[in-house]
Amino acid sequence: MKIAIGTNIKDGPWGGGNAFAKNLSSFLIESGHEVVYKLLDKDIDIILLTEPRKLSETSSFNHKDIKEYLNIVNNNSIVFHRINECDQRKGTDYINEYLIKSNSVADVTIFVSEWLKNLYIDEGIRKRNLHTIMAGANREYFNPESLKVWDKNEKLKIVTHHWGTNKNKGFEIYEFIDELISTDPWKDMIEFTFIGNLPKNYKFRNSKVIKPLYGKKLGNELKKNHIYITGSLFEPSGNHHIEAAQCGLPILYIDSGGTSEYCNNFGIEYTIDNLEKKIALFMENSTKYYEIMQYYPNDSKVMSKEFLELFSFYNKSRSEIIKKRPMPNVNLMKKLLINLKFKIKSLFK
Repeated sequence: MKIAIGTNIKDGPWGGGNAFAKNLSSFLIESGHEVVYKLLDKDIDIILLTEPRKLSETSSFNHKDIKEYLNIVNNNSIVFHRINECDQRKGTDYINEYLIKSNSVADVTIFVSEWLKNLYIDEGIRKRNLHTIMAGANREYFNPESLKVWDKNEKLKIVTHHWGTNKNKGFEIYEFIDELISTDPWKDMIEFTFIGNLPKNYKFRNSKVIKPLYGKKLGNELKKNHIYITGSLFEPSGNHHIEAAQCGLPILYIDSGGTSEYCNNFGIEYTIDNLEKKIALFMENSTKYYEIMQYYPNDSKVMSKEFLELFSFYNKSRSEIIKKRPMPNVNLMKKLLINLKFKIKSLFK
C-alpha cells in the first residue's frame, strides 16, 4: 500500500506526535509499504491525518487538503484520522471543536485512549468506525538494558521529562518535589531530575535540570534514575511515561486523562496530598515494582502493527466505504484550477 502520513517529521526532540510519525513510518517501510508525507501522488491508498492545524510546524496536510484530494485527484483513498489532543490538556477552548470539524473527512478515527474516545463521543463526534490504539515508544532507545535498580544504599533518584511547557504538564507537582528534597528527612533520601523545556522565567532551586534529549541519549539518561514521576493532567496518552516505563522505571502517576490506562499496574497512583506516603511505599516495596515492569506491554512496534492491521482491514472494504461518502460537489472551473495546482506541486516533489 501507499500510505500518506500528514506529519512534517522533525529531527531532534520534538514531542510525542513527531515520535509517533517516525516510528510508524519506519515500521511501514520495513513491512514493505511506501510512505509519503504530501498529497502529491495520484495513487495513494491510505491517508492518515495526524495534525489538521495547518499552522503547526509538524502538519504536512490538513482536512481541507484531503477533501480537495478526494474530490479532484483520487476518490479511492481511505482516510484515517488519529486524534491525540484535546482542550482539557492544553487549557484551551477551540481544539475539540476544530478536531471534530476536521474529522468530517475521515472514514476511520483512531484515538490514543478510551478516555479520549469517550470525551469526543460526549462532545458529538460521529460514532462511525471509532478505534483505540495505545501509543508506544521505540524499544531500540527505550528498554531496560543497563538499568540500575535502586539498591536502598543511595538516594532514590526521581526523574521526569517533558517537551511541552503548558501548566497541565505537572509543574505544581515538580515544584512540590523541588521543595521536598530540601527538607528533613527527604533531603538525605531522594533527589529529582527534570529533563526538557521549562516555562519562561521558571527555575528549580534544588533539582537537576537537563536540556531536552531524544532517542538513545534520552533513554540512557532516564535509566540513570530509579523511579519516574508524571504530574501531567488530562493527558490523552503521554509519550513521556511510556518511554520511562519501557526503560523499566516504575511510574508515579495521577489518575487523570488517559494516563491510568497506560500506568495502571505499572507503578503507584498518587495525589499531591499523599505523594510522600507513595514514595515511601515504593521505597519499602521497590523489588516488587521493578519485577512488574518486565510485563509492560506498550511499544511502537505493537502500536504500528495495530495500525497496519487496521489499514489492511479497511483497505479490503474500500468499495463499501467509498459508497457511503457524500458525492463531491465541485464545479468545473474549480476542478481545473485544483488539477493545475496539483500538477505544479508535483513538479516540486
